[in-house]
Amino acid sequence: MTTDLEPGFQSLGQATARAIVTRGALHDRLQGSLLVHGPAGAGKDAFVDDLLALLLCVDADRSRRPCNACRGCRDARARAHPDLVIGSPERWRDSRSSTESIVSVARRWLLEAAGAPVVAERRIVLVEHADAANEQTQNALLKALEEPTRRHMFILVADEPSRLLPTVRSRCQPLRIGPVPRQELVTWLMDRHRIAADQADAFARLSGGLTGVAFSYVREPDRVAWQRRAQAELLALLEKGRADRFGSVRDLLDDAGRQASPVPDELAASNEDAESARALSAVQRNGAQRLTAAWLELTRDLLVASAGRTDLATSAELVPALPRLAVRIAPARWLAFIRLLERIHEGLRESAAPRLAMEVAMLEWPSPESR
Repeated sequence: MTTDLEPGFQSLGQATARAIVTRGALHDRLQGSLLVHGPAGAGKDAFVDDLLALLLCVDADRSRRPCNACRGCRDARARAHPDLVIGSPERWRDSRSSTESIVSVARRWLLEAAGAPVVAERRIVLVEHADAANEQTQNALLKALEEPTRRHMFILVADEPSRLLPTVRSRCQPLRIGPVPRQELVTWLMDRHRIAADQADAFARLSGGLTGVAFSYVREPDRVAWQRRAQAELLALLEKGRADRFGSVRDLLDDAGRQASPVPDELAASNEDAESARALSAVQRNGAQRLTAAWLELTRDLLVASAGRTDLATSAELVPALPRLAVRIAPARWLAFIRLLERIHEGLRESAAPRLAMEVAMLEWPSPESR
C-alpha cells in the first residue's frame, strides 16, 4: 500500500461531490446515508476510496483529512479497516447456502453491520452495486436507513440510481460522479500514468471523460484494439443477414471473454469440475457485459452521428465507417436499440444467459432496410 500520498483526495475532478463531503466532514454535519452514483467507469471506486479515507482518518486537524498518512487512512484505502463493513448483492449471493434466499443473507448481514464501532467514531457500511439489489433486498436496506444512528454511516454505490426504490434514494445525500473535462483527464493520464500526450488524448477521447474507463485503457492496452475489432464487426453486420449475425455471436463473445478474463488452459479443458464450469460461465458473462458496453457506446455514437454530430461520437476515430452507416437508419431505431441493450446489460448483472442475450440483440440490431 502506497504511503507517500499528499493529503487530500486522490481521485480526479468531481468538485461538487468533493466539496459536499469535505465541508460536511469538517463540521461534522454529513448526512448519515450517502449515495455515490454515476455511469459505469466514471471513477466511483476511486472517489469512494477518498471518501472512506476522509471518514476514517484520525488526524487531529480535521482540515487535513484525509491526511493519507495515518493508520485510519491506510486501512480505509486498503478496504481493511475494522470499522468498514462491505456488502453487495454479488457478495450476498455468493455467501448464501443452498436453502437461503439472498434477502435472508442481506438481512443477516445488515444485522451484523449494525454492531458498535471498534476503533473509529463511526462504523462505515458500504453497499456496492446497490442498484443491482432486488426490491425485497432494497426494502431490507431501507429499514436500516430509516433508523440511522450517530454510530453508523451508510454509503451506497450505484450506476443507475433510478433502479433504487424512491424511498431509498430519498434517505440519501446524492453524490454524482461524472465525466471530467478532456484536457484535465489528458494531463492526469500523462502525469499519473506516464503515457505520451497523443496516447493520453486518444484514451481521454475514447473514454468520454470517464476516468475509470480511461484508466482501463492504460491498464489493458489491448482493450482499444479489441474494441476496434468488435465495433467494426458489429458495423459490418448491419448489412448482413440473420444467419451471418447469429453465426458471429460466438466469436464475438469468445473474443470479448478472452479480453475480459483470460481462462487458463487447464480450466478450459475441464468439462466435469463444477468449479471450472462456474469459472467459465463467469468469463462468458464478463465478456458479454464488456461486449454489451462496447455495443452501447457504438450505438450511442451512431445515434449522434445520424443527427449530424459525428464530432460527439467517441468511436469515430476507431471506426471510420461510422458516419456513412449512421445516416442510413432512422434515429428512432437507434434509440430503441439503445434501450434494448440497456435492459440486456441490466439482465446480465442478474441471471440472463450471455449467449442468448447476445442473440436477442443481434436479432434486433437495425439494418438499412429498417428505415
